[in-house]
Amino acid sequence: MKPMAAAVPSQFDRLARSASNMPPLHLLAGIGAALLALTLATPLALEAYGDNAFIALSIAAGLLTIVATRLVERAPRDRALWLIFGLGIALRVYALLFDPLLSSDIYRYVWDGKVQAAGINPYRYMPADDALAFLRDGMIFPHINRADTAVTIYPPVAQFFFLIVTRFGETVTTMRLALLGCESVTVTLIMLLLRRMNRPVTRVIAYLWHPLPLWEIANGGHVDALMVALMLLGLWIALMGHALRGAAVITLSLLVKPYAAPVLAGIWRPWDLRMPLVVIAIVALCYVPYLSAGWGVLGFLTKGYLTEEGISAGNDLWLLSLWRLLFGEYQGDVVVYVALAALVLLFKGLSVAQSSDRTIVLTLADINMLLLLTLLLLSPNYPWYFLIIMPFVALCGSASTWVVSIGALLLSEQLDWDFYIPRIVTKSILFGGLFLACAFTAWRARMQRSADTEASR
Repeated sequence: MKPMAAAVPSQFDRLARSASNMPPLHLLAGIGAALLALTLATPLALEAYGDNAFIALSIAAGLLTIVATRLVERAPRDRALWLIFGLGIALRVYALLFDPLLSSDIYRYVWDGKVQAAGINPYRYMPADDALAFLRDGMIFPHINRADTAVTIYPPVAQFFFLIVTRFGETVTTMRLALLGCESVTVTLIMLLLRRMNRPVTRVIAYLWHPLPLWEIANGGHVDALMVALMLLGLWIALMGHALRGAAVITLSLLVKPYAAPVLAGIWRPWDLRMPLVVIAIVALCYVPYLSAGWGVLGFLTKGYLTEEGISAGNDLWLLSLWRLLFGEYQGDVVVYVALAALVLLFKGLSVAQSSDRTIVLTLADINMLLLLTLLLLSPNYPWYFLIIMPFVALCGSASTWVVSIGALLLSEQLDWDFYIPRIVTKSILFGGLFLACAFTAWRARMQRSADTEASR
């Protein structure tokens, strides 16, 4: 009779051999089934056990997506694509069945569209202002956050989008469907870029099965989906040899959310003044329809957002927070930090712009790292800000991008639950993971160079 200790490893060996002999497509389907089960359970777990249960299940889904992305290249392409898109669509349909779980931002989008349709500048009045009382309803207005403290914060291209979408329907569902339409543009461009890079188009699974866009676009309905689609469209146009046209489209994306601005460095050539002039002209033209509000066109950004998000005081800037924990708080340290962060981003942006190797692969990798650096230095409080790197999970697939895109799910929190994890802890896990991933990538590259050197001797 075999000892128990010997029997257990033999069972694992048989399972490992069975898995290795199983067709890759079957394994992929099994991972998809597990991912489906996790997704079905996530909203119910949030309701029953709070945001930490949501985070745990979402991160588990993200880890499964990594496994699926590694496996998919061994599966038959056409059948794998049917599975990838079938499950990706099914997950999004399910997410649409629930009201937004962790954010009410989308109600402001619909409201801003209604306000504009009534011929009123959305930057002029707070939603609770009596001047807008005739627009109030029972479906949208009660759910608007900061209704009595803030005018809209969203830039003009986002406002154009809100106006257009609400002409088809002034509902959350209509807005989310429109943002899913933006997401379909992103997915199409990811596949086109993968083909141009001679990489398997099945790597689109990294985007379609990832829990971050699933919950933050299909369910949460964040306008970042529009920003990402415009950013990637501009990149595609620029990489196809039309840099100025691409810059124009990327400028539209940063007028949805300005986090896309660093992408311009990837397609700009130093001392070429045409691109900055194009960017300035488009920004000016897009703001013209709203200038009746004067400086109010900057919305809530200058009237509370920077304070509310802990940026003005430096409380939620991760690197500055760590510095303060170690050395204490000093007067003016926020100004110093912002100046240093701006210099770092400027230096990195110029380095990317001056790169002599302008292949699509290296250009996208440079832009990816520039965006990761931006997120590190600004350290946003909410997971949807990290949607900007999601295309690069499929296009570049670096360890650092995977770590940050999955780690961003740690920020899916609601303060009204009993067990609250402080942001300094979640951000330390998130950005600490980024540093570890970068260190691991550098170590592996060094080992590979050493191996190549030894082989050439």
